[in-house]
Amino acid sequence: MNSKTLLAIAAFAAVASSAVRADDITIDTTPFNSTRTRAEVQAELFEYKQAGVNPWSNHYDQLAQFKSTKSRDQVRAEFRAEREAAASMTAEDSGSDYLMHLAATRDVGTTMAGTPVNAQ
Repeated sequence: MNSKTLLAIAAFAAVASSAVRADDITIDTTPFNSTRTRAEVQAELFEYKQAGVNPWSNHYDQLAQFKSTKSRDQVRAEFRAEREAAASMTAEDSGSDYLMHLAATRDVGTTMAGTPVNAQ
C-alpha cells in the first residue's frame, strides 16, 4: 500500500471512531413516594400466598379462574356477524370503502375525515 491509502484509512478510522460515543449516565434523583403502606403491600402478598397464586411467576395463568358467560355458538354467531366489517377494515384500502358505504346507509350528514362514526 502506498502512503496516501494508509493516510486515507487512518483519517477515515479517526472520523468514524470519534462519532461513536456513549451518553453519560443519567441518575434520577427523584425520590420514590409510594401510595400504599408497607402493611397494605404485605397484606396483598399474604392474600396471594393464601390463594396459592403468584402473579410474578413464569407459570401464572391469568385465565385459570375465567368463566365465560356466553356459549360457543353465541361467540361464533358474533364472529360471523362482525367478519365482514373486520375483513373490510383490514383490506387494502384500510376500510375507507367500507366506511363510505356504511355512511351512505345512515343519515349522518357531513362527516369530516378522522371523525369517529359514533361521534354525534
